[in-house]
Amino acid sequence: MRYFFDCKCIEDGSTIALISIGMVAEDGRKLYFENEDADLSKASEWVAKNVVYKLWSRQPDKREFNAWVRDGGVGGLRTHKEIAREVRHFCDPQTHGIPEFWRFYETESSCAAFRQLIGSLKGLPPDDPMDFRSIKQLWIDLGNPPLPVYKDLKHHALADAERGKKAWHLLQDEADRLLDKAKAAN
Repeated sequence: MRYFFDCKCIEDGSTIALISIGMVAEDGRKLYFENEDADLSKASEWVAKNVVYKLWSRQPDKREFNAWVRDGGVGGLRTHKEIAREVRHFCDPQTHGIPEFWRFYETESSCAAFRQLIGSLKGLPPDDPMDFRSIKQLWIDLGNPPLPVYKDLKHHALADAERGKKAWHLLQDEADRLLDKAKAAN
């Protein structure tokens, strides 16, 4: 099962604190949580300006702001411990198969925050390293084909996870096209 994810974090050079996580599973399930334990007063100016004000918990009309709630997604404002439990359940290999984790941006803080949440998943093969796969690297490997430009809701964990899934599918189509072209040339 492929999972496309993004985490928003507060980083101070020695600590990484999860603000929010968004995940979209290949089968269409969605998850979005905000960490009620995060001290948002420690956010950098950029994070405060580009991430914090877009949080679901900061919106006056939460129902309208988060379509994922209406789509049957899982989420809300929870403690870090509760989020970790929900993420592990969402990705349970015994229920959904061996997970494959994809993210677009290669930020160490996002990967570190995700590793803190997921810990070790029961049911994984002992040699499975749980590496994160890079949509951006796939894009580079395919020669930087055009991807859609999204002007809506940037720097929101769920929106970014959904964009990652769409980009991955477009890149898979491009990989198939290139393979067909190579076969036709031979």
